[in-house]
Amino acid sequence: MSVTSFRRALPQNTVSPDTTSFWSGGLSGCGAPLGSLNAIDLNTGKYLWKVPLGQYPALVARGQTDTGSENYGGPIVTRSGLLFIGATIYDHKFRAFDSQSGKLAVETELPFAGTATPATYSAGGRQFVIIATSNARNPSAPQGGAYVAYALPQLIVRYLMQRFWCIDGNPTPASRRID
Repeated sequence: MSVTSFRRALPQNTVSPDTTSFWSGGLSGCGAPLGSLNAIDLNTGKYLWKVPLGQYPALVARGQTDTGSENYGGPIVTRSGLLFIGATIYDHKFRAFDSQSGKLAVETELPFAGTATPATYSAGGRQFVIIATSNARNPSAPQGGAYVAYALPQLIVRYLMQRFWCIDGNPTPASRRID
């Protein structure tokens, strides 16, 4: 997996010829997506899938979604194929994707930007995902930080199995089990 992000500063209130959107504030003249999560076949170098990662709340308020955003931090992938990533600075979301298809499975709000790579651990027979959050990379946002951990409860595991790992109600091979 790779996470790509870039930002090219433009003078205030400019329009770049390579984008159809008018984005003031010098966000980018590159067009969307401004940040993406990519799955690349390392044997061939070809993209398996690519999805926009992150959003700028000001652009969402103007109806521009799936723009991607500046992002930092990497993903982790569980043995079951769930990919967890924070990485986005402005929307403060923590996401889980199906690593085979790139489909968004779960999304939740963090108190600050999740710019660290998450970690997973097991305790008491349950699996947890934890991420460090901070607004240090966004000086205009309220400053602070927190560690946020999520338990992967049985209900979510069942939902994900039904949604992504069952075909016509029949589970896929045990190698794709949820851990």
